[in-house]
Amino acid sequence: MERTLIILKPDCVHRRLIGRIVQRFEDKGLIIAGMKLMQITKELAGRHYAPHEGKPFYPGLIEYITSGPVVVLALAGPNAIAVSRKLMGKTFGYEAEPGTIRGDFGMSKTYNLVHGSDSPESAETEISLYFTKGELLEYAPVTDTWTNKPGEK
Repeated sequence: MERTLIILKPDCVHRRLIGRIVQRFEDKGLIIAGMKLMQITKELAGRHYAPHEGKPFYPGLIEYITSGPVVVLALAGPNAIAVSRKLMGKTFGYEAEPGTIRGDFGMSKTYNLVHGSDSPESAETEISLYFTKGELLEYAPVTDTWTNKPGEK
């Protein structure tokens, strides 16, 4: 079962959209393997966004992600990364399709509500920044028989 890291960013928390956005991932059939409300430190943000260090938008990215509380989730399910990214929509809210998280709740280029891992490698790295192995759970909701056909990827 594939896992991905999702961060509900400070604008999401401040706008009180946590429940509505988590519901979208659950409605699709993904399960929550781990979840925390936290404040990301500048040190942790630097480790998370290390691939972007030196780019013009990097300082603003660090300032934004550390500006308020966030919710971090480890989600699991078949094709969790691709499914999550499709649910989130294009990075910039004004470009995102209606029906996606960013398309329904975002207009900004900067404040885009949610982060999601973009590959299995980044998911593994990012999840390990926010969760210890003991904090992640594996379980199969009884509804899986209705949302995920056994053996289907």
